[in-house]
Amino acid sequence: MKSTIIYDDIHAWHVFARDPEKVEGIIDTNQYMVKANNRVLLLDPGGIEIFSSMLTAVLHHVHLEEITDLFASHQDPDIISSLGLWEQALPGARLHVPWLWEGFIRHFGAKKIKYMPIEDHGGTLDLGEVKLQFIPAHYLHSSGNFHIYDPKAKILMSGDVGAVLDKPDAPMFVEDFDAHIEKMKMFHQQWMPSNRAKQDWIKRVGKLDIDILAPQHGGLFQGADVKRFLDWFEELDVGIAIP
Repeated sequence: MKSTIIYDDIHAWHVFARDPEKVEGIIDTNQYMVKANNRVLLLDPGGIEIFSSMLTAVLHHVHLEEITDLFASHQDPDIISSLGLWEQALPGARLHVPWLWEGFIRHFGAKKIKYMPIEDHGGTLDLGEVKLQFIPAHYLHSSGNFHIYDPKAKILMSGDVGAVLDKPDAPMFVEDFDAHIEKMKMFHQQWMPSNRAKQDWIKRVGKLDIDILAPQHGGLFQGADVKRFLDWFEELDVGIAIP
């Protein structure tokens, strides 16, 4: 599994993706890790099929006892079905999750992990070095859904917003935005059901200072491509994939 530092070494953001050994038929996902001081947060740590490779990749950078928190943006198995295994590896960890999905996520086998429900309006997670913000992203695509914003690193982890189901050897960052549009269009029209919810999200994140927009699948947007994506998404008519 490839790992790239997308911020710096002290207050560090890592992305883990492009696993050439993943099970055939399993979609490629981006897992993120934030390290601040001696605390580590795993964001959407992945499905059960990639747990071993994800754990191995993480331990190249941090000690297991440093991982204090997990975050699940929503309930999909590709981002959190590994929860039962993470609970065994991290018996004292806390899981930050939309309150709406706690009862569903418990089906992934975690019985003792400490659940930290996120209310609909969002909230913050204090890692000492930085206070991360839970940004509401309801109905994009899940009815209970959050993104995470780091105001110091200026990174927005955006879940399925901005996602692309790309080839395993695709670059980590978007290199040709115009070409990327064709990969994004159908995905967003199928998976994002509400133009009203989309506009609410655009209004929220438009107030943030974002250098990197980091989705759950596919390339990350950086620099001017962040605004290009927000402008494109604002104009896109979503929720139209009805036969």
